[in-house]
Amino acid sequence: MGDNIVEQFYGITVEKRQVLLMQKPVLVWFTGLSGSGKSTLANQLELKLYSMGFKTYALDGDNIRAGLNKDLGFSLSDRKENIRRIGEVAKLLMDAGLIVLSSFVSPLKADREGIRQLVGSENFLEVFVDCPLEVCEQRDVKGLYKLAREGKIKDFTGIDSPFERPENPNLVIASHQESLDDSIAQLMKKIKNHLSS
Repeated sequence: MGDNIVEQFYGITVEKRQVLLMQKPVLVWFTGLSGSGKSTLANQLELKLYSMGFKTYALDGDNIRAGLNKDLGFSLSDRKENIRRIGEVAKLLMDAGLIVLSSFVSPLKADREGIRQLVGSENFLEVFVDCPLEVCEQRDVKGLYKLAREGKIKDFTGIDSPFERPENPNLVIASHQESLDDSIAQLMKKIKNHLSS
């Protein structure tokens, strides 16, 4: 914290918000290659949670880059700053008592670990959406792999920029093999375990 910054404390705490909302906050962090199915899973999970009365918010890479992080490119330093800002936003939403679903390629272990430390390991569920590069390329939902292969996009994760696989994620979903319903069931089990702990 800077020399002239003094943290303000308010009477309504995260604990009081948990009582009001009748839930515990948690950050579900979906990581994986572009096209692996992160956003699809987050969207379906949020719909499921909403139908059960949970209060949620979904953060998505493209949506964040269209607003809050539109000043950032895709260099290594900009990617690190992108994830850092997202972590801070997620922390604020968790302080509001929400279940936060974040879908970001987040290719570097150090960046993901930084988020875990920021929000607390006990509040962080890392979900690795494990899908082979060739399947992601076949899907190429946004046409990005084609552009990367043509050299029109530089430093694209999986093509000319690395993706560091999570070593001990809370959950691995093989999106090219598992049905969406089965994946959501696995996610709900993890979240229920967290909420009851």
